Parts: sequence; structure tokens; C-alpha cells
Amino acid sequence: QVQLVESGGGLVQAGVSLRLSCATSGRTFSSYTMGWFRQAPGKEQEFVAAITRNGGTTYYADSVKARFTISRDNAKSTVYLQMNSLKPEDTAVYYCAADRNLGYFNRDYYKTKSSYDYWGQGTQVTVSS
Repeated sequence: QVQLVESGGGLVQAGVSLRLSCATSGRTFSSYTMGWFRQAPGKEQEFVAAITRNGGTTYYADSVKARFTISRDNAKSTVYLQMNSLKPEDTAVYYCAADRNLGYFNRDYYKTKSSYDYWGQGTQVTVSS
């Protein structure tokens, strides 16, 4: 089975940067759409960012546009989330997810949780004021 392991979270002050990594097992990583979701205590899980299998298209939630950047390194089977100008409202557990692209296409598939087949354990990001 495919396994995803997130790392890079921690406690930081507002305004600084942080980079999350998600290492993925298996040799078919390059065929996956990869996404990042986050969930704050007492709130619903929300979409953050996604990147297509060839890296040609990226998607972002409005709340993180211009601050976060998603990228991938297929040689390392790893997806990254560069987070700049962090705000207290970014505090959440961040989850990495992989979509094998075996289902039917939907316009908004990249931000739909049910589109993804594998999920990581999550990494905590805490931003203080």
C-alpha cells in the first residue's frame, strides 16, 4: 500500500516561513495528483493546495494564494508546501493526500476530499501572534 509521511511542522511566530514535506512510497508517484488539506481544532477540514501529476497546474485556496506554494520532486517522490507570511489562522494539522487519477473527472476534483486515495498522518503547524 502507498504510504505518505509528512514532516516539517512546528511552532513559529507570525510572519515567518515554513516548508512542509510529504514523502510518498511506491514507484507511481509521478502519476498522482497531490494535495494538501488542513484541519484546525473544532473546524472542518479544508483544502489548501494541489498539484497535477506533471506539475503543470497548481490550485490554491483563496486564503493562501500569494503566500503558499506547492511543488513536487518526482525523482524523490516528494511533494512540498512552502508557507510564507504565516498567520495565526494558519494554525492546523496539515495532511498530505494522493489521488491515483483512476476515477471520473470532475471540475473541482482537486479540492474534494473523496477524490484522494491515500492520506498521511498529518503534521502540526502552530503560528503564534
